[in-house]
Amino acid sequence: MEKRTVFSGYAIPLALLAPQLLITVIFFYLPAGQAIWQSFQLEDAFGTVSQFVGFENYKLLFERPEYFKAIGATAVFSVLVGTLSLALSLFLAVQANKALKGASFYKTLLIWPYAVAPAIAGVLWLFLFQPSMGMVARLLQQWGIPWDPLLNGNHAMILVVLAATWKQISYNFLFFLAGLQSIPHSLIEASAIDGATPLRRFWTIIFPLLSPTTFYLIVVNVVYVFFDTFGIIDAVTHGGPAGATTTLVFKVYNDGRSGGDLGSSAAQSVILMVIVIALTAIQFRYIERKVNY
Repeated sequence: MEKRTVFSGYAIPLALLAPQLLITVIFFYLPAGQAIWQSFQLEDAFGTVSQFVGFENYKLLFERPEYFKAIGATAVFSVLVGTLSLALSLFLAVQANKALKGASFYKTLLIWPYAVAPAIAGVLWLFLFQPSMGMVARLLQQWGIPWDPLLNGNHAMILVVLAATWKQISYNFLFFLAGLQSIPHSLIEASAIDGATPLRRFWTIIFPLLSPTTFYLIVVNVVYVFFDTFGIIDAVTHGGPAGATTTLVFKVYNDGRSGGDLGSSAAQSVILMVIVIALTAIQFRYIERKVNY
């Protein structure tokens, strides 16, 4: 029989909840409220003089072609990074879960990139693909591929996608590997005895049992590609060339800090927050239905 803890009053539960609630209020609700308020104001670059302008910042924002370009770049970037990081990490986790010689060393190498900061990860990939000095870039040029992410927008997008994917694979790998190890081997052995091929065993048994882990990682990766990849883009391309890699989160920073347009930057942050909340709600509304707990 499950033993449940019952509190005689509200003092202890409130005391236990207070630290988390305080952190949430200080680091989420207050900044979010301030951003919403600033999005309705026109401020100078120093934030000392402000004027209430209503929805003027939002109106001007959607009249700028570069903002829609940033939305498109964000969509392409997020889909590529999310798909690649989840697919590659699942493949690596399946391989690591096998009884291989030196599997511990193999797992350790796959976990290491998680300890690297996003900006450092971006610089590492920039060193590899720098057109004049990068080892991989020189190899591509020897093969007749005119690689130049400094001038070619498609090449720049490929570079930041690779860097962001490499940075996130370790995190996804850890959860997929933990999920695979929690699947009873008796189910796999029984399906093998029944004559199921490895591919059929994966799609009919392993992957459905991994659905809770996969759903969690989808939600986490959406947040990652929209927010945590800022350091990679800032370190590698600075949003260039010609705005080809300017994502929404980088544009929020660039317009606010470099452009000094605090009102527009706040409006962009509010729109970005709404987009991420909407995507998360859609995932819980439709994708969670297919999760087998």
